[in-house]
Amino acid sequence: MRSTVGDVAYKALTAALGAATLYLGATFSVNLYRGISWHSAQSAKLEKEKSEE
Repeated sequence: MRSTVGDVAYKALTAALGAATLYLGATFSVNLYRGISWHSAQSAKLEKEKSEE
């Protein structure tokens, strides 16, 4: 069975979009975790400073 140029281009495009989706999903998850961790640390620091006053 012969593949046409369009079939190959379509498969390459969908593979690239799939890889980009996985990459963006992973980086978003990591950044969300880091942001929540930072926020928690800032909140704890603020609470500690308030209790010292």
